[in-house]
Amino acid sequence: LILVAGFSDLLSCAFSMAAGEYASVSAQREIERAVIKIEQRKIDRDKNYARKTIARNYISWGVNRETAYFIADELIQKHEIESLVSAKYTLKIGEYVNPWGAAFSSLISAALGGLFPLLAMLLLPSHLKFAGTIVATTFAVALTGSLAAKLGEFHLRPAIIRNIVIGLITVAIHYYIGKLF
Repeated sequence: LILVAGFSDLLSCAFSMAAGEYASVSAQREIERAVIKIEQRKIDRDKNYARKTIARNYISWGVNRETAYFIADELIQKHEIESLVSAKYTLKIGEYVNPWGAAFSSLISAALGGLFPLLAMLLLPSHLKFAGTIVATTFAVALTGSLAAKLGEFHLRPAIIRNIVIGLITVAIHYYIGKLF
């Protein structure tokens, strides 16, 4: 019974996470493309729009006005829309987020995050199941946090701590909901 319930929970959670990530990243990708179209229309309406916008960005970063306009002129000579969206949004045309990659990563992370606690519930003796499941959950979420930090080139410690805190809160929620029934 624990195996069937745990495995179905693991799969439904993993696929739910993947579907949510796919939807979220797809929306982000659509927004990135829409922003580029909007900026292109602004360039088409005002021939100095890109120059003014890029220069304004550099001025806000502390570059003096003359240098900022010099940089803007250099950039828009080569690739006007690319330079504008890069300066304004840090977007690169053609390098959009990948919803399938995000969904697959989320699927694997959620499945890994659920596998260790499930194994602890199945394999540990009865008197160790509760504590062992919490330890297994802590290990699993620390592992997925560290993998995400390494792959995303983020700081390791905050990613692990964040995942452990969220994982333990999730364990508490599951536990207390289970106690209700």
